[in-house]
Amino acid sequence: MENDELVNLKKLLIEITGTVIGALIMAIGISLFLLPNQLSSGGISGIATILYYLLKIPMGTSILIINIPLFIISIYKVGKTFFLKSLIGTISLSIFIDFLDKLNPLTEDRFLACIYGGIIIGFGTALILKVNSSTGGTDLVGKVVKEYRPTTRIGNIITILDVVIIILNAIFFKEIEVGLYSAITIYLMGKIIDIIFEGIYFTKLILIISEKNEEIAKQIGEKIQRGVTGLLGKGMYTNKEKLVLMCAAGRGDVNRIKIVAKKIDPKCFIIITNSREVVGLGFKKI
Repeated sequence: MENDELVNLKKLLIEITGTVIGALIMAIGISLFLLPNQLSSGGISGIATILYYLLKIPMGTSILIINIPLFIISIYKVGKTFFLKSLIGTISLSIFIDFLDKLNPLTEDRFLACIYGGIIIGFGTALILKVNSSTGGTDLVGKVVKEYRPTTRIGNIITILDVVIIILNAIFFKEIEVGLYSAITIYLMGKIIDIIFEGIYFTKLILIISEKNEEIAKQIGEKIQRGVTGLLGKGMYTNKEKLVLMCAAGRGDVNRIKIVAKKIDPKCFIIITNSREVVGLGFKKI
């Protein structure tokens, strides 16, 4: 029992550390790129950006104040551990933003700010999500709504809130460019999060229909060292059963497989499609 408690404590400390580091990375993207250029990453930070310029309230302070009612509502709904990590994440983010805001921005070019800000915030957000934590805001809203209405898609809630807040930013600053650049930021954030969670995999799924299936499969295995699976199919036009070869391969192997197949059977039919994710021998490990 003591060992389990020690393991759980170590895990919690690692997750809290990851939350704080992620909050620092996010704060760098916000304070040194987005905020000085009136841009927003959506969510609570978008509202805080308006308050920063309208009432001169420090952005970190605004984020903390806005999140207080969200934490009160969620305390019994998201679990004690998640609540603790999220609270630490929100406080850390607020402190880091207000501290870094005292430094000079790294660029005053809005285009560069939205690109680099989005990438940096994406890294920070992904790190926080990796340790199953948050920095409050729309993520916390989504989790609370999910608890009350399990069938609701959190992604839809967050997207709608982000769109509304970006529109409010554009209206407040009276510049459509603010909204357009902010949209780029949010898009890049999402892409970076996807890359960190799923990795950069350019895997292709290849389907080959040929009368010389066995020879093609053998050559792909020997020359390219990729496994091939035979799937039973039926040609609806000819009403004949066919064996369809299926092969998952890296981007660099695709052309070699086509050459092998076409050399053996010039009349073979090849379908190549993108594969979202491949887990197993020779590919991604879980």
